[in-house]
Amino acid sequence: MHQAHGIGYEDYCRKFKERLRVEKNREQEYKQGRIIGAQIDRRINI
Repeated sequence: MHQAHGIGYEDYCRKFKERLRVEKNREQEYKQGRIIGAQIDRRINI
């Protein structure tokens, strides 16, 4: 967790604002990954 998000698990559990920041970042990364995956899939299936 610390390497990926710059925060340790203990702080993640204790600090609500940090947890929100991490989860928003995860959501953005997930959406971006889905978009990239769809673009690659379209290129393969053309």
